[in-house]
Amino acid sequence: MGINADAGKDVPDQCPAPGKRCVEADHLALSLFYEKEMRENVTQIQSLPHWDISVVYPSLTSSEFAQSFSQLEQRIAELTQLFETHHVMEQPAIVVDETLVKTFETIITRYNALLDHTKELGTYISCFVATNSRDDVAQAKMSELQQPKVQIANLSTHLTAWIGSLDVETLIQRSTLAEAHAHTLRQAKIRATHLMSPAEEELATELNTSGGVAWSKLYGNITSQITVPIEIAGQQQVIPMSVIRNMASDSNRETRQRAYEAELAAWEKSALPLAAALNSIKGEVNTLSKRRHWESALDVSLFYNNIDRQTLDAMLSAARATFPDLRRYLHVKARALGLPRLAWYDLFAPLQTEEKSWGFDEAREFIVTQFGSYSPRLANFAARAFREQWIDAEPRPGKRDGAFCTSLRKDESRVLSNFRPSFYGVSTLAHELGHAYHNLNLAPRTALQKHLSMTLAETASIFCETIIRNAVLRTADKQEQISILEDSLQNFCQLVVDISSRFLFEQSVFEKRQQRELSVKEFNALMLTAQCETYGDGLDENELHPYMWAVKSHYYSSSSYYNYPYMFGLLFGLGLYSQYQQDPETFKQGYDDLLSSTGMADAATLAARFGIDLHSEDFWRSSLDSIRCDVDRFEALVSE
Repeated sequence: MGINADAGKDVPDQCPAPGKRCVEADHLALSLFYEKEMRENVTQIQSLPHWDISVVYPSLTSSEFAQSFSQLEQRIAELTQLFETHHVMEQPAIVVDETLVKTFETIITRYNALLDHTKELGTYISCFVATNSRDDVAQAKMSELQQPKVQIANLSTHLTAWIGSLDVETLIQRSTLAEAHAHTLRQAKIRATHLMSPAEEELATELNTSGGVAWSKLYGNITSQITVPIEIAGQQQVIPMSVIRNMASDSNRETRQRAYEAELAAWEKSALPLAAALNSIKGEVNTLSKRRHWESALDVSLFYNNIDRQTLDAMLSAARATFPDLRRYLHVKARALGLPRLAWYDLFAPLQTEEKSWGFDEAREFIVTQFGSYSPRLANFAARAFREQWIDAEPRPGKRDGAFCTSLRKDESRVLSNFRPSFYGVSTLAHELGHAYHNLNLAPRTALQKHLSMTLAETASIFCETIIRNAVLRTADKQEQISILEDSLQNFCQLVVDISSRFLFEQSVFEKRQQRELSVKEFNALMLTAQCETYGDGLDENELHPYMWAVKSHYYSSSSYYNYPYMFGLLFGLGLYSQYQQDPETFKQGYDDLLSSTGMADAATLAARFGIDLHSEDFWRSSLDSIRCDVDRFEALVSE
């Protein structure tokens, strides 16, 4: 609970794991959700690139890695001694004199270096786990890293308490380094008021390894290894859960329904330990929030996401006002599919349009070219990411589902995707490369300065995704436009409607968990209630997804409310793109600096640079207006 308490946080490790079947069979299963030509071309799947992380260390068993791990432990020991020498802990008010300024600058410089070192090691290990959850060596190294992280978390708590004892404003005036970390110091000053006693904080940190972290790891291990029995093409098969979920985009409704029913049955079988994990994590968060004198877990989340309740309320209120428009989109899609109403398993159903097939090489060229329409710097960066093998694109057993980007070292990132040869695959790559571009702009900053809140973490990714989407729409024929708009509206529906349902669900869980643990049936009921409140008549209320609480790994993190920041990121990104369209040259002058500063100010302060008032529903409505326009355009095209 200290300054940058999640330093070195691992990439989420929910990775689909292989069953006891041959790789060829798993690739055949994976190909089921791809385009028709991909289904018949397993070789094309296998030719997709894997990322190169050997530039950091040759391997997890190399002497270089072992030496770096040893150096980390040595750095921790040295910093611990420095803390003891200078009594870095809660104290009576400390005078900020020349000696104190020098001490502060020494400590912060070495602490930043320690965070960078830990992040690099943690990301390196996590890259192995994310691409193969059954890599026993990587799992062991990740576990081994937990103890150093506990020690760093304890140092973080002591540092926060010490900063709470200082006159931070005087320190900022007297030290250039302190001035450069002004936002971090002011936040730490507030966090210090929410610390328990030093002994309690240390105990909480140490117990978290066998508490929240352990429950989260259990969730990841269970869900990554779930296999699902299902009949495909007249043959009974057992395939990974990630493949089953990808079948939600199959063009055959019967296939989608069978996959949905098989998925629910599989979640039901695993629900008991997952419910135990969720109860334990939320219970721990409630307990610690109360002991640290926060009003609620939501208030903790808002603080760490650098926004206030007024901003959240304005955004959620504007989002609720657009539910009817997104339900209208769902009704239009149902009509296009010849259905009276969509079931849950129809949400990602493709429309019967001739969607363009995108190969990976074609996607690369298109992204680099269109990024160049914004700036040469963005295009050159994307080209470098492809050239230097930053991207792991092949879907395969043991690899985590979905996509993410993680900063690896200096200005380098790594992007995980499960590429499919459609515009969705292109858009996902552009989105994740946007995160990488954000990391590029953060690279000159110190570890503390580039500590991102989730609300601002989507800024560049949404912007880059929008560049690609608008470029495709400019030259697309009617059928392609329908397909692309459908893809975008699927995403918007998830980020506005579904995210709202996840927020309502988690809010209810936190409230009820204050009294007792919840059963599987109760979790299911809360999820269905949240889905009914948000999707409304847009979906068949008898065919929703009661186990989404088991599907979404975000619930199984001590970083609570891992949902509304995604909506914030979408709408903030769309708002910035609108400003870019109005005055491109002026916008470009401040955009990269905004990305570079996202860890150095709260969201409202950064938004104000572009004349945006986050407390006003008008801003959020204006961003949502672009979504309404897409619904109108989609409806008109489908109705023609």
